[in-house]
Amino acid sequence: MDFTSDALADGRALRTLNVVDTFTRECLAIEVDTSLPGLRVGRVLGRIIHERGRPEVIVTDNGPEFISRVFDQWCYQRRIRHHFIQPGKPMQNGTCESFNGRFRDECPNEHWSRSIQEARRIAEAWRHDYNHRRPHGSLGDITPTEAAQRWDSLRSPTAPSEILSNPGSHRPWYRSGEDVSKAF
Repeated sequence: MDFTSDALADGRALRTLNVVDTFTRECLAIEVDTSLPGLRVGRVLGRIIHERGRPEVIVTDNGPEFISRVFDQWCYQRRIRHHFIQPGKPMQNGTCESFNGRFRDECPNEHWSRSIQEARRIAEAWRHDYNHRRPHGSLGDITPTEAAQRWDSLRSPTAPSEILSNPGSHRPWYRSGEDVSKAF
């Protein structure tokens, strides 16, 4: 996960927290507001965990929201390992950095929002399109939603036992660097 910055039409600062599953390439959340402190980051992740299960690892840069005691405690209480990339090495979080670039080019740079609510609607519509309508070459030309559905079907109780005996106990939205095309 990572942040992007922009501004509303009236000049007020605007930030987004972008959470991307490095395995399925799904954008799990784009949280939009003028400020997104560590406690708010934890609430966003809590919603994702409620829907998808607890990750083993979260990968971030060393931004102030991520190095805060509040966020550190949040991760510790949930037994989630927080992996920081090395300072000045954004490509260690390349999937999210690539996502952020595409998001910036196609969403904030193309739409002039007059309010936080408008920016949220635009970002959510863009996120839906990204997840449901855009095939990714890194996924074998399927959408992130299709990749997640295929992964879920492999983990279902009706999947062959040799498949079920191998994967971890959590949904893979935290697994960085894995080639999802080999899972299908």
